[in-house]
Amino acid sequence: MFDWETRLTTRDNNRVVRPFEWGEDWTTHWPGVDLAPPGNGAGFDDHERYFQELNRRIIANSDQFFSYAHPTDFHLSTRILPGEREATHLLEFTSPVRTPHPVNNLVSARWYPAKEHSRKAVVLLPHWNSKPHSYIALCKILAKLGISTLRLSLPYHDRRLPADTQRSDYAVSANIGRTIDATRQAVIDTRAALDWLQHMGYEHFGIVGTSLGSCYAFLTSAHDDRIKVNAFNHASTYFSDVVWTGQSTRHVRAGIEPVMDLDRLRQVWGAISPMNYFHKFQEKQKKMLVIYATYDLTFLPEYSKQVIEQFAAHRIEHEVKVLPCGHYSTGETPFKFMDGWWIGKFLKTAL
Repeated sequence: MFDWETRLTTRDNNRVVRPFEWGEDWTTHWPGVDLAPPGNGAGFDDHERYFQELNRRIIANSDQFFSYAHPTDFHLSTRILPGEREATHLLEFTSPVRTPHPVNNLVSARWYPAKEHSRKAVVLLPHWNSKPHSYIALCKILAKLGISTLRLSLPYHDRRLPADTQRSDYAVSANIGRTIDATRQAVIDTRAALDWLQHMGYEHFGIVGTSLGSCYAFLTSAHDDRIKVNAFNHASTYFSDVVWTGQSTRHVRAGIEPVMDLDRLRQVWGAISPMNYFHKFQEKQKKMLVIYATYDLTFLPEYSKQVIEQFAAHRIEHEVKVLPCGHYSTGETPFKFMDGWWIGKFLKTAL
């Protein structure tokens, strides 16, 4: 199984090792921080202390950090997308978070409404570097179960991918500030998508996230009380730990490791780590499903187990399912059917 997982992980040959950058220019518009970056001539330690303090302030004021101006330009259309044969319902709106990449500032989401009258809806957040057609089968299954599903394209993914990149490297990279900003944008875009669903008359909301999408889903649910049901497909307590130990992020680690170790990376990415927000789920009556894979070399099983331990410690209602495969092989037969069955059954029952 490990050999198969390694082959699946390494079949892409377009991973680029990018140099370490603090990315302080990404931090200047963040709310609830009130902290000026170091000036010209500042040393490495000054920049590191700035990001450490920045993360402390974000964690202390996370509701403000993940706040946003509600979009007013939601547009739903039906069209045949390039390279596809079937027409797709596509929701588009301007992201409340502005970036230097105009293509990334337009959010798009595939919409799969249930045919039967239902007020249940979920937002589905795919994995890192997912393809535009990923999870369509799961979305259709959920719709048949009476759960309308909105598959959101993550920042720097799909139609939002800048022309100068082949992969979604800007979402997770050796640029500390940009990675935090991409995470903030993902959370806010998801919350904005919930606004649209609410406007459409839906009342019962769930969220499904896989891998990176699982982290985004966790952070979104921690800061949005509308979400009552959560399915986390591969999970971790710390954003940094996955980057550091995962097979698929070795090129990101290669850019960071010459200047920073894991303990220090945890401090400058603490604001986007689920570990710091478990307390926000207490007494909110949310239901959780955690699915992890025994042979996962990207999200090590121990990280998902740490999430489960935290749910138990905080007395948060949760279910656990374990796949006898790896991270990438979760998307292969027969494991994708097991995964989809567990997610569908959980949402049908809990939502």
